[in-house]
Amino acid sequence: MDAIDRRILDQLQRDASLTNQALADEIGLSPSACLKRVKRLRDAGIIEREVALLNPNALGQCLHMVVEVTMERDNKSLYQRFLTSALSAPEVKQCYQVTGECDFVLIVTVADLDEYDRFCDRVLYNDDNLRKFRTLLSRKRHKFDTSVPMESLLST
Repeated sequence: MDAIDRRILDQLQRDASLTNQALADEIGLSPSACLKRVKRLRDAGIIEREVALLNPNALGQCLHMVVEVTMERDNKSLYQRFLTSALSAPEVKQCYQVTGECDFVLIVTVADLDEYDRFCDRVLYNDDNLRKFRTLLSRKRHKFDTSVPMESLLST
């Protein structure tokens, strides 16, 4: 991956709806060269998928929770069982296995506290290896960014 690829990726992270012509103009490539590079980045799995980011405030009530999960026993198969359950829950938008005081951090989005209670019953309380969890309710989202910083990537 070279500097041109990083510029393409940076631009697509800002607006993936750009036409190939507009992207090529922005990067300073011919449309055919730009299309080949984007295809190569997709084929290599660097561009995993393209999605539409929705404004949750425009869609109605939405609560965002950060849930810290601590497991009882440090056991790979028990962790995998929890992961399977958490990853299949539609309320879980992000899942991180972490070091430190807890074992997992989940980003959970629900319409209201009743929906969160149902999630807790189904996913958290249902796991007998879960020792405890702590829920942090987001009062307001000040920043949300899905991009990977291109300046931190080394050229190859």
